[in-house]
Amino acid sequence: QVQLVETGGGLVQAGGSLRLSCAASGSIISINSMGWGRQTAGNQRELVAAIHRGGETDYVNSVKGRFTVSRDNAKNTVYLQMNSLKPEDTAVYYCYVEALTGPYQKDYWGQGTQVTVSS
Repeated sequence: QVQLVETGGGLVQAGGSLRLSCAASGSIISINSMGWGRQTAGNQRELVAAIHRGGETDYVNSVKGRFTVSRDNAKNTVYLQMNSLKPEDTAVYYCYVEALTGPYQKDYWGQGTQVTVSS
């Protein structure tokens, strides 16, 4: 099983920055992709950023140029650097890892960390 510990959420003013971290642990054989999603009340979870095994990254259009996803494979950790934050970025942010722990590879999600951006 995989456990994810997310840190770095909080309250910031518009235009500010925040850095999220997520460390994965457990019986992990290997990790393919890692990344972040976010969700507001009453809405579906939206994929925000992903970083794949070879370092390729993907971002939702609304955060391109402002957010940067990175990973430290030695620490099984994924980061999300968020700059120029906007009120519409307010959401619960969830990290995920696509991990192999047995015969199958699947996505594991963290419990989420609240990010609130004030006007």
